[in-house]
Amino acid sequence: MNIGEKLYELRKEKNLSQEEVAEKLNVTRQTVSKWETNQSTPDFDKILPLCELFEIGPEELLTGKKPEENTKEEIQEERIPTKEEIRRKSAEVVSSSVLIYILAVAFFIVAVAFLWLDPIIVTAIFLGVVGFATARLIRHYMSIPKFEKTKEEVEEAEIIKQINGIVGAICTIIYFLVSFTTMAWHITWIIFIIDGLICQIVKLFFMLKEEKIDEE
Repeated sequence: MNIGEKLYELRKEKNLSQEEVAEKLNVTRQTVSKWETNQSTPDFDKILPLCELFEIGPEELLTGKKPEENTKEEIQEERIPTKEEIRRKSAEVVSSSVLIYILAVAFFIVAVAFLWLDPIIVTAIFLGVVGFATARLIRHYMSIPKFEKTKEEVEEAEIIKQINGIVGAICTIIYFLVSFTTMAWHITWIIFIIDGLICQIVKLFFMLKEEKIDEE
């Protein structure tokens, strides 16, 4: 629908004549007629008065699209998810990423230690899979809107931080002990991947615990 047809339709809805519209906008009847027949378009300074007269927004006047005609997808996109929805989504992303990490580590160990495949190729595949899982986690957490944390959430985050710090320290000690003992520096770095895996499992545990409490 063009602007002329829209103006004609709106005038009819208001039961106004062209003379009445012209009088309210301080223009001639011929000007209104030209607008409705698309022989000319309203000047910029007449847009807002037209919108006020017909009680519509500028977008509806110029495009013919009403605000309530937004598609279901647009409405869904604009809606901010709740904390519960974000928690469930986070649990899903973290759990699937943890599974990918576990499969990647298992593949690396089996391929190198038992199948004797080329370590360079195995490492490339391993890093690719781990990178994919990590990218999923980063993308998810970057898309989460910021909410003000409750006291319980702050305490939970601090506990997770402390646990991850302890796990990181233990894994570092194990890394050096195993590396100096076996001199297999080209393989022992996988311990740090396992460290990251454990950290994600800890985070997933608290997510599932929180969700269980909410359900109760």
